[in-house]
Amino acid sequence: MISIIANHWQDLLYGLGQTLLCSILALFFSLIIGSFFAIFEVVPSKTLRVIARIYIEVFRNIPLLVITMFFYVVIPMFFVKVNGFTAGTIGLTIYTSAFIAETVRSGIQSVDPGQMEGSRANGMTFTQAMRYIVLPQAFRIVIPPLGNQFINLVKNSSVLTFVAGFDLMYQGNTIASTSFDTLNAYFVVGVLYLIITMPLSYYMRYLEKRLD
Repeated sequence: MISIIANHWQDLLYGLGQTLLCSILALFFSLIIGSFFAIFEVVPSKTLRVIARIYIEVFRNIPLLVITMFFYVVIPMFFVKVNGFTAGTIGLTIYTSAFIAETVRSGIQSVDPGQMEGSRANGMTFTQAMRYIVLPQAFRIVIPPLGNQFINLVKNSSVLTFVAGFDLMYQGNTIASTSFDTLNAYFVVGVLYLIITMPLSYYMRYLEKRLD
């Protein structure tokens, strides 16, 4: 294992950086997109509710790899060329946002309806009430499941391997095939994934206790 690290530390470090960058970008955009579609699910407009439901049901039930390959293979055939990292990040963002939307929606619906009614009675618009009253309470409720989604997102970033995204798993596969030391190569990769996900897991637990 020490030999793997000593001989391939640059490749592993680059792969770790790609994994972190993909995860951060996908986490940021999936949280925004997912939150918007969660709000669409509870707005008075039936059209927006239908659009949100279609989006969530479609992308929640299509495998992540299929979504990623669509952007990597199909999109370049008709529009612009997309590299593996971009395709993987877009696919991961869309896939995760569908799950986050359902998580946030459940949090919104867990908030006492009287909060919205009281806000509207005091002159707030629906958007203002959602932004300042309902959503802050909803996010406090859904911190544990959101934390699980974020951790799954980091692990799902390994989808970049299939589209030459040069992520951590891709580098692990390359090292294993060139060094013929499969066990230690994947062991090192597993440890690096733990280094990413464990602090995130503990931070989400800490945040959950702070907001209780």
